[in-house]
Amino acid sequence: MPSQTIDVRVTGAIGTIVLNRPRRCNALTRSMLLQLEEALGDLHLEKRVRAVVLTGSGSVFCAGMDVHEMHAAASLPEEQKAQDWGDTAEAYCELVTKMIQFPKPIIASVNGPAVAGGAGLVLACDLVVAAESAQFGLPEPRRGLVSGVVAPLLAFRVGGGAAARLLVSSSLYTASEAHRLGIYHELIDEPKLWARCVQLGEECAAGAPESVQLTKRLLYETIGEQLATQLTVGAAMSATARSTEAAQEGLASFVEKRKPDWK
Repeated sequence: MPSQTIDVRVTGAIGTIVLNRPRRCNALTRSMLLQLEEALGDLHLEKRVRAVVLTGSGSVFCAGMDVHEMHAAASLPEEQKAQDWGDTAEAYCELVTKMIQFPKPIIASVNGPAVAGGAGLVLACDLVVAAESAQFGLPEPRRGLVSGVVAPLLAFRVGGGAAARLLVSSSLYTASEAHRLGIYHELIDEPKLWARCVQLGEECAAGAPESVQLTKRLLYETIGEQLATQLTVGAAMSATARSTEAAQEGLASFVEKRKPDWK
């Protein structure tokens, strides 16, 4: 699938998806969300692929949703604006849900900071290997927004207490702290990151495909049986939050590189 912002390749049993927008810290546009879904669909159909690695180009894994695109939508007519925000939240929710339900293991190769929607992509992966530079954070409240889709997934991964701390503080945490909380499963020197992710992918590929698929279904359809509903509710909350004055001020201040003036 040709794209300037999503790179997909297959090497042996390992499929790789690269977020390829380094000048924008791999921030996600609506178009990229759709391209990521298509990439997963292509790798699903590719029988020789037994595991998928997701990573970012440059020094950042993913900075989340493209704030400039979100800010531009704020100038649309009210009805069109609400539709745009709803569609974006729904598209992100659908992507995360597809990752969770994907029948092959997805390994996050976190080459740098993963924040906001980028943090959600990490949480939607089954295995996470991170570099020492890979900070983790959910800064949405500092932009007048809500981590609607990411919140239930975070609570599912690390528990309610740890999730509350990360969500409410909206601070960036070091890779070591993310590892301590169980968000990053392994920390490794950045030059060795890719090789380790490929090695994990090959370990996953050694199992029977049907067994791996059933195991993922066990995790997300029984243990996490309420997760899909929670993600949908979270998407609605995220879209609602974008319609507030706080969101308008938060996005404007971010684009204008100034401190927000909360009312």
